[in-house]
Amino acid sequence: MSCTVRRLLRSRSARTSYSQWCNQLPRTRAGVKYFHYSKQLSKPSTIESADGHLVGIKAGDSSPTPPLATLPMPLLLRSLLISTGCAKPYLLTPSLSILSFLAKPGRGFLFSIEKNPLLYWLVKRTLYDQFCIGETAAEATRNMKKMHELGISGIILTYAKETTFDHKSKTAHTPGFDAQQGRTVEKCEDIEAWRVGTLQTVHMTGDGDQVAIKMTGAGPVATEAFAAGNLPPKQMMDALDEICEAASQVKSRIVIDAESQHFQKGIARTSVALMRKHNTEQHPLVYHTYQCYLKGTRQRVAKDLALAAQEGWAIGVKLVRGAYMSTDERSKIHNTKEETDEAYDSIVRDLLRRDSISFDGLKQWPRMSVLLATHNKNTVMKAHKLHEEIKDAGLHVVPVEFAQLHGMADSLSFTLLNTKNAAGQTPKVLKCSTWGSLGECMAYLLRRAIENRQAVSRTQDEFKAVKAEFSRRIFRL
Repeated sequence: MSCTVRRLLRSRSARTSYSQWCNQLPRTRAGVKYFHYSKQLSKPSTIESADGHLVGIKAGDSSPTPPLATLPMPLLLRSLLISTGCAKPYLLTPSLSILSFLAKPGRGFLFSIEKNPLLYWLVKRTLYDQFCIGETAAEATRNMKKMHELGISGIILTYAKETTFDHKSKTAHTPGFDAQQGRTVEKCEDIEAWRVGTLQTVHMTGDGDQVAIKMTGAGPVATEAFAAGNLPPKQMMDALDEICEAASQVKSRIVIDAESQHFQKGIARTSVALMRKHNTEQHPLVYHTYQCYLKGTRQRVAKDLALAAQEGWAIGVKLVRGAYMSTDERSKIHNTKEETDEAYDSIVRDLLRRDSISFDGLKQWPRMSVLLATHNKNTVMKAHKLHEEIKDAGLHVVPVEFAQLHGMADSLSFTLLNTKNAAGQTPKVLKCSTWGSLGECMAYLLRRAIENRQAVSRTQDEFKAVKAEFSRRIFRL
């Protein structure tokens, strides 16, 4: 307890009410009063950064449901530890270098995460548990249940295995693959292993959940086809059909992830082939992901909308900003973050309004559903407001869901879940969760760390939100 607080305790008059006395207490740098708490219900007051990003609910306010109030204390403490490291450049930079070193294959016992038990435990209990949902199906299923109990509308579950391509070094890397095995035309062992793992992922989900597919996880035979802009081998197409049918049976959906641009042309062709075959006129079973940090994304969306309308099937549109900036070809990416934000927000706005002119004069709209996977508070709140305005005006309503990554932007996720319209309805909020062994998830964890380094403002906001919630709990004891 600070000297100022002790002095105020001694000087408190017997005639001074508790609330009046609390107003004299010092504030944190985020403007949060430490001790004040009232049982009187009032409208939640948010802490926001200078650029409007959501930070959290003020600890001193009396809202019954602050955004992070539902997080168990162990999860909150881990989030505080991780967000502190991500928000401090002098901690994040060396941590990123160490993680990049550990993620490279062929390390000896001392520096192998999967062989060294101490190193494994350290990474597993910190980074892995924060950003991934489980190493085994049983562990992932338990954690999915806990997230549903916290109020999350659904889980977008991903099997971690993937291939990343570094445009600078012109090299591809897939954790866990032996480059010399599985390269037969008749029966590819890599594709079969990917099929089994992805089917297992489907059976771990249920109604309201989704399965995000990383197609490059099928290994070299598939990635060579994708890099050439072709469909994968028949073995993989058959596996994809089986996966889609299994998802339909458990009332889940399939989201085809956008991956490294080196493979994206072939992935996009495969995604369209699946939507054409498995999406009905009324229901989009398969979603395609569009990366808005890439130039020409609006044109790609317009092309697929026109194709869906022409052929009579519904389309699922997932919009992301993009997560491969450090490895993709820079010339294909917007020059500034502001340009990426404008591209994302304008596409969202025009999709919800069904603005035909902005999509190359689209003559007919297909039935579609939109999934906004973003951590940007301004984008989310504007989209939600526009969606409600369209609904209130009695116009055609495009179904919209919101998604944030597992272990990130929790204050935004729970703020959305605490938001109700006049009818008492809340937005549908999902969490994108990755499962797989620690070794399989290293490429994913490294990408999340790089993303946090690049998104300095958002990382600071997350740190302030977790810190504010921690202060709220501690000083209410």
